[in-house]
Amino acid sequence: MAKPAERSAARLAAVQALYQMEVAGKGVTDVMAEFESFWMGREVEGVTFGQAENSFFRALLVGTVEQQRAVDPAVDTALSAGWPLARVEAVLRAILRAGAYELAFRKDVPARVVISEYVDIAHSFYSGDEPGLVNGVLDSVAREARPGELPERSGRAASKAGT
Repeated sequence: MAKPAERSAARLAAVQALYQMEVAGKGVTDVMAEFESFWMGREVEGVTFGQAENSFFRALLVGTVEQQRAVDPAVDTALSAGWPLARVEAVLRAILRAGAYELAFRKDVPARVVISEYVDIAHSFYSGDEPGLVNGVLDSVAREARPGELPERSGRAASKAGT
């Protein structure tokens, strides 16, 4: 069984690969090979990239791309009105897509773990409101994709999430 740190590194690598696919226009096969050969488990320009569970990285990356037509509407529904996923910055969009994919299609991982992991990834890129946005959006996606798995929201949290 993979160590939690290897799963976390796989999630981060999947988000970075999704971002790179979008900005560089590369295909999933090319990006996957590049990350596995040159990034994961290596030090690049003074930055150490953690050793990732390759099979989980591949499953997240390929799954997110293959299920994007199901994932994007789920994220759009969870975002505030007037802010469709297409208007969200590219790194944040990659985080939301990967998290929503995992919530909807990888039910072997508890929803709380998925949400926490992607909030942590958001913290590694952003210092503003973005991690809170990731938390709120993925919480909403989880409640749709996995009814009953998360505890009921308290009155204050429920009203805050609805705004």
